[in-house]
Amino acid sequence: MPKNNQIKSVLIIGSGPIVIGQACEFDYSGAQSLKSLNEEGIETVLINSNPATIMTDPSMADHVYLKPLTTKSIVEILKNHPNIDAVLPTMGGQTALNLCIEADEKGIWKDFGVKLIGVDIDAINITEDREKFKQLMGKIGIPVAPAKTVTSYLQGKEVAQEFGFPLVIRASFTLGGSGAAFVHKAEDFDELLTRGLEASPIHEVLIDKALLGWKEYELELLRDKNDNVVIICSIENMDPMGIHTGDSITVAPAMTLSDTTYQKMRDMAIKMMRNIGDFAGGCNVQFAVSPDENEDIIAIEINPRVSRSSALASKATGYPIAKIATKLAIGYHLDELENQITKSTSALFEPTLDYVIVKIPRWNFDKFEGSDRTLGLQMKSVGEVMGIGRSFQEALHKATQSLEIKRNGLGADGKSYTNYEQIIDKLTHASWDRVFVIYDAIKIGIPLSRIHEITRIDMWFLKQYEELYALDVEISKYNIDNLPKDLLLEAKQKGFADRQIAHMVGCLESQIYKKRNEFNINRIFKLVDTCAAEFKAQTPYYYSTFEAEIETPDGKRYVSNESVVTDKKKVVVLGSGPNRIGQGIEFDYSCVHGVLAASECGYETIMINCNPETVSTDFDVADKLYFEPVFWEHIYDIIRHEKPEGVIVQLGGQTALKLAEKLERYGIKIIGTDFKALDLAEDRGSFSKLLEANNIPFPEFGVAETAEEALALADELDFPILVRPSYVLGGQGMKIVINKDELEAHVVDLLRKIPNNKLLLDHYLDGAIEAEADAICDGENVYIIGIMEHIEPCGIHSGDSNALLPPFNLGDLVMQQIKDHTHKIALALNTVGLINIQFAIKDDKVYIIEANPRASRTVPFIAKAYGEPYVNYATKVMLGAKVTDFKFNPQLKGYAIKQPVFSFDKFHKVNKQLGPEMKSTGESILFIDSLKDDAFYDLYSRRKMYLSK
Repeated sequence: MPKNNQIKSVLIIGSGPIVIGQACEFDYSGAQSLKSLNEEGIETVLINSNPATIMTDPSMADHVYLKPLTTKSIVEILKNHPNIDAVLPTMGGQTALNLCIEADEKGIWKDFGVKLIGVDIDAINITEDREKFKQLMGKIGIPVAPAKTVTSYLQGKEVAQEFGFPLVIRASFTLGGSGAAFVHKAEDFDELLTRGLEASPIHEVLIDKALLGWKEYELELLRDKNDNVVIICSIENMDPMGIHTGDSITVAPAMTLSDTTYQKMRDMAIKMMRNIGDFAGGCNVQFAVSPDENEDIIAIEINPRVSRSSALASKATGYPIAKIATKLAIGYHLDELENQITKSTSALFEPTLDYVIVKIPRWNFDKFEGSDRTLGLQMKSVGEVMGIGRSFQEALHKATQSLEIKRNGLGADGKSYTNYEQIIDKLTHASWDRVFVIYDAIKIGIPLSRIHEITRIDMWFLKQYEELYALDVEISKYNIDNLPKDLLLEAKQKGFADRQIAHMVGCLESQIYKKRNEFNINRIFKLVDTCAAEFKAQTPYYYSTFEAEIETPDGKRYVSNESVVTDKKKVVVLGSGPNRIGQGIEFDYSCVHGVLAASECGYETIMINCNPETVSTDFDVADKLYFEPVFWEHIYDIIRHEKPEGVIVQLGGQTALKLAEKLERYGIKIIGTDFKALDLAEDRGSFSKLLEANNIPFPEFGVAETAEEALALADELDFPILVRPSYVLGGQGMKIVINKDELEAHVVDLLRKIPNNKLLLDHYLDGAIEAEADAICDGENVYIIGIMEHIEPCGIHSGDSNALLPPFNLGDLVMQQIKDHTHKIALALNTVGLINIQFAIKDDKVYIIEANPRASRTVPFIAKAYGEPYVNYATKVMLGAKVTDFKFNPQLKGYAIKQPVFSFDKFHKVNKQLGPEMKSTGESILFIDSLKDDAFYDLYSRRKMYLSK
């Protein structure tokens, strides 16, 4: 059956601001869904309050509503668009599903004649209501863990008495494991039960027997109206049951499952999907498997929507689940659709992987002082990375190299734990660095059987680790001169970085690189093609690996490289790596716009990134996608292979910017603002000289490299003093101190965490107003795209501030100073592209806090508020256009407010006070007509909330 021609207009509900548990994977699925509907000529109407994402870009949907996700907004949109035929709620995570249910209960869909596609209300209710889910599973013969639903404290106590400990408490209708907890002891039960009942919007929890130590798996399914079902991907959690799947290291395809059990699991998943409701679309099913010969299977849950895992599965297989799920929702059958990668085979097929992928979450515990860092049922990670390799070991190493936590991979970098008690403690209480600690445990001689007993991680994975360490030991017997070729090749095939091998043999990274070239051990590139090369792929989506040379009968030796280099002029865009606080989805937005703008300028575009959740790593955004760590060795090899005109670094946040120095040193052209200017802006001493030369005021400051220097400076600067390390993003390590004791303690702590860093000490302008400006400069002309005033006083990180565009009470004198300073600084730094400048305003005098000659967190917000594609223009300027080539026509009635969103509910007992270090995980946009609006009054009255000093 082809598509339902009665559907002419579809409303898509987005997922709102980024929070822990619901991140940019829904921006990715929403963006894919919109593309899918546009291809069919269907009008698209989108509601989402997140300004930082590509999904809410005007080019994505026919009508974009940047409005709060409420039924009031839904009614307003349906009145404006009486022609909307259907709503697709499965692309916006739990937020969209919950809003859809609320609208259904209020009769809104019925009133406006809108039908639900992609899922049905019954399916949502069955899967979210844990009691109904349990009953249905019992009816269809699918085993589940013994469990009971309770809606009161008293009922909970009775169930605990009946089941005994350990128990699991899970709150109904929540996301990212909110309100979920393990209860090992009776004395913890009361507090955790109360927390679960409060976290659930319907005050209901499921208490079940804890399946501690069982193995956890996920399957991603698609089903059409004809009841065809395909399983796109199997995913195995390396961590056993008890750690939220969003916080688990996951591997695809499943590694340690017997074929018999896998077939049983498939059958169960298909049966579950067919029985929860009559709908066409995507589904995610989670299972637990007993870690013994029986391999008993128990169903944990089923989600009738695209999920965090389906974004991962899409990137892992090259099969665009959200795009196809959208086609199925409008009536197509799987056998009528084509495989998006091969363009010649059907979508009714299951991808075959001839490689392994490993996903590792990225945490930001350093932002939540006092937080419990143990991993459990409640998700705590803020992003994730994915490594693709020919083996589990290679993929694991590539994923660890992608994390950007100053590690070069597993071990062999001088950063291992060596204390027995500390290692045992870290293994016992699963922590963010357990992936590294397993290696350290093997290194100090803890037997695999003991590691398995503590962690319950399958022996297969532990033996993979053991092999890696054995290779490390073997290589360490050699030096650079006598290192054998076969050992070097094996180390590269298992994912060890050049700098790790250099650590093993005691030489420089560059010497290993040179040795590799002598031995002809070069990185080659393979296609992600969904079908293990059985059919020709049309989509250039690559990962790197190493292969032994093949020798032909005539003695010719070669390695098979699937990435064919064209003779077109090319540009590389460096992505921003994993999401984290301070560097989130807004940089993905900038990278995608950069790629599209470079394409419009006639360049072949090459994207390098390792974040599976984002649009920039979608296979059809850039001309070529290298799904690789944003890690020097990988980038350099890609650049040598592709020989681009240059590399764009100013769109990928601090991740890309940090690589500018290396690019400069290796003679690779940086497109846009050059390295000298980028470095000058970061080096506070040089930057202040530039400001002095231009007669621009800045707070008194000094630079210290030791605690003694900092204390001596304090006498000159006067307290309060703002202390911050250089070359960091999101205000990492920034603090306001008010006396010498605090200063000394903070400086010692910072230098321990970030050794050899130059610390900047500024006299803090107490009570100042903070503002910021973003501008585009071509080296001669400057155009200010937006000036924003922060509602909170200076000293709260700009990412955590509520900010108004345009400013609301700065006055002409101050505004003129801001404009003048922005023009002068942009030109003095020889900016080519974007620049963001932050100001402190005291007694009508404008001081400079800092300047960043790159895309900032606020650029997407300003672009959405004014309806202008500023990143597109800025990229074209980097590639040679002039600011004067563009006709700027910003449109904004009233004001736009950028409102930060926090995820403190995931961290109990954490310091929630705001200060100079950023803590928000996302943002929303709110439009108001005038300053008399209640929302503005409410924010402004709370602006004096305390700064954490």
